[in-house]
Order: sequence, then C-alpha cells, then structure tokens
Amino acid sequence: MSARDGGVFAVVVSFHPDLSVLGRLLDALQHQVSGIVVVDNGSPATFQEWLKSFHVSIPLRLLALGENRGIASAQNVGIDYAREQGAEFVILFDHDSNPAPDMVARLLAVVEAKRLEGVAVGGVGPRYLDERQDNPPPFIQVNGLRVERQPCCSDDSVVEVSYLIASGCLIPLRTLEVVGNMHEELFIDYVDIEWGLRAASKGFTSFGACGAKMAHDLGDEPIRFMGKSYPQHSPLRHYYHFRNAVWLYRRNWVPFNWKVADGWRLLLKYGFYTLFAKPRYRQWLMMSKGVWHGVTGKMGQLK
Repeated sequence: MSARDGGVFAVVVSFHPDLSVLGRLLDALQHQVSGIVVVDNGSPATFQEWLKSFHVSIPLRLLALGENRGIASAQNVGIDYAREQGAEFVILFDHDSNPAPDMVARLLAVVEAKRLEGVAVGGVGPRYLDERQDNPPPFIQVNGLRVERQPCCSDDSVVEVSYLIASGCLIPLRTLEVVGNMHEELFIDYVDIEWGLRAASKGFTSFGACGAKMAHDLGDEPIRFMGKSYPQHSPLRHYYHFRNAVWLYRRNWVPFNWKVADGWRLLLKYGFYTLFAKPRYRQWLMMSKGVWHGVTGKMGQLK
C-alpha cells in the first residue's frame, strides 16, 4: 500500500518557522502523503501569505489558530481535519523536520506487517538524526527500572518502544478513535510520551522503524560535557518539561516502574541543568516552579 492510496495526511505544526526549512519539509512530503494540513500557532500574517502561495502537487491547507495554543491543541486541530477528509493515517511533524524520501513508505510497511501479525499498532516512528548530537538510536523502552535504548542492528530492524517523539510519528486513525487525541492541558512537552503511554495502557504497541530516517533538531545548541552532547532548552521549556513529567507521575494508569525510571532521569536532569544550563538561576527557578505546578495540578499555558 502506498502513502497516497492509504490516505496518509501530514499534520505540520508551525510556530514562527524558518520559511526555507518549512518549504523543504513540504517539498519532501508532497511525494509521500495524500494531503498536508499546516496548523499555525500564531505566526505573523506574512507567513500565512507565504504559505498560501506555496505550490505542491497535493492538497495543502492552512489552519491558522491566531495565537499560540500549544502543540497538543494544534495537533488535535490537524488530526480532526484529517479525520474529516477521510484519512486512514495521520503523520505528525514539527516545522523543522526533514524526512527521507522513503520515510513514510517504510513506516506504512511496518504498520501493515504488524497488523498481519495481529498486533494493535499505536504509532510507528522514524530514526531521527540531529547533526549536533552523537545520534544514538532514539528508541526508548523501559525494562524493569531501567530506561534502555533499543539498538538498530540494520535498516530492516523494527523495535518495540514505550513511546515515540511526535515528529515523524505515523498513527492510524482507528487507534486515535480508541486512545483519544493529545492531552491539551500539557501545552508542550511530554505530549507524545503521555499519548504513547496512554495507548499502551489500552493495549496498543508502538514501534521504531530503523530504516525510516528523518533529520530533526532537538532543543537549542547542546551542552558539551565530558566529550558528550546533551540537549538543552530554554528555562520556559524546562518548566513545561518538569511540570508535565510530575503531572504524569500522578496518573494511576502509568506503570509504576516507568514512573520510577523516568523520575530518576528527571532528578538527574534537575541537577545537571541547574549546574550547566545558562542562565543557571533562571533554569533552576523554572524547573522548580514546574515541579510545584505538576504537584498542585496547575496546567495549561503558563501565564
């Protein structure tokens, strides 16, 4: 089954994008999917005019939200639009991703293979590459109390994962009907993790396709420490990261071992970014505020 025959709609969330980078993504997608919807989180009118004049060979729709409503809300708007168009699959993208020419076809092939095995598929995602990082396999599985990266032995390897990053993730609409859309109160960060764990709690399994490749930048310029690169974000982004992680730990349907394993990583991040991410005081303050708001349930956009 091809991407076009299968009714794959790409949902691209934009927020003040670099137009050349977004244009590259749209060019790459027009040969892989049956339609594209760009959901914009409050970019200026000049961007909207640029997009309206951008030519691709497949349907391209802009849904401008007029303000930053967060990535979860924007994804849901795009998912609902794709559902209205009769799509069988959605594939989610940030505006700065760059998929390989055969990425969508490889993801679809995994879905079909797993369906033939009788597996209820949550999502299937690509192996992303960040030129600024060491690029270990991005596929995460929590085993016991350990967070383990699943190795890619070859391009034919398909690995089971606990969750996938949103950008490049292919999701059957029939899965979304059971699991539900993204949780909008998270606003940004842990949105994809929460959905992946929620899908797993309902009996769906997600997979990483090692042969499906995508270039994607994670965060700002990484921190170099002891010969390794570590992603970093702004203090505001760290606020959402820590708040949403703590909020998720309080959900009774999240496996206890996952809470312990991820919580230990969060504690290490708290110490690391307090010491090495600048501005240090602001980073510490926003992470601490995030923890407190996660405990007290203060969600949505930080005002």
